[in-house]
Amino acid sequence: MSPDAPAPIRVFLVDDQQMVRAGFRMLVDSQDDMTVVGEAGDGGEALERLAVTTADVVLMDVRMPRLDGVETTRRLLATDTPPRVIVLTTFDLDEYAFAAIRAGASAFLLKDAAPPDLLGAVRAVMAGDAVVAPSTTRRLLDHFAALPDPGTPTASDDRLAGLTEREVEVLTLIARGMSNTEIAADLVVAETTVKTHVGRILAKTGSRDRVQLVVLGYESGLVTA
Repeated sequence: MSPDAPAPIRVFLVDDQQMVRAGFRMLVDSQDDMTVVGEAGDGGEALERLAVTTADVVLMDVRMPRLDGVETTRRLLATDTPPRVIVLTTFDLDEYAFAAIRAGASAFLLKDAAPPDLLGAVRAVMAGDAVVAPSTTRRLLDHFAALPDPGTPTASDDRLAGLTEREVEVLTLIARGMSNTEIAADLVVAETTVKTHVGRILAKTGSRDRVQLVVLGYESGLVTA
């Protein structure tokens, strides 16, 4: 690696299957811009090790003994300097995975995802872009669209109080699964303007990334099925 190259993305692996962790380790360590800094076989062990290990991205299995990936994600993201979390699931429509997204995970992927997709996901969440793959995002949107009323059926959610009218409009389009390019075309503005709005929305709502904005859009009732 060149002396001027950025530091590699520090990845931590959490999965109860040792062979799965070994496969992920080989894949991640084969990349010049990534390195595995640790691993754990369950959520409890992960929290202990991450308390003394600095990681940028955690690949988190959701179905594990002792402490599952949902609760582990929730506790991990409550720390002072939390990493970004990508939850991994064997099942295409996994309630655990959606619960982990609600807990603050940036994205979820199937365990049988192609290596480029997994590596792309790590780079994407590190860059703050949680829309990892259109199919994954679509499943997330479809899931939230099918949910019963979450209890806040109007757009009067306190998290939206500081948003301007245009920012609410942009958030609505994000929650409908539109990209910055699509939003720019819909609103007839420059894509750079949309990016500015997205940054302000993230800051004002305390959201970590676009997936969290999708969740906010549905939970607040701003977007409904």
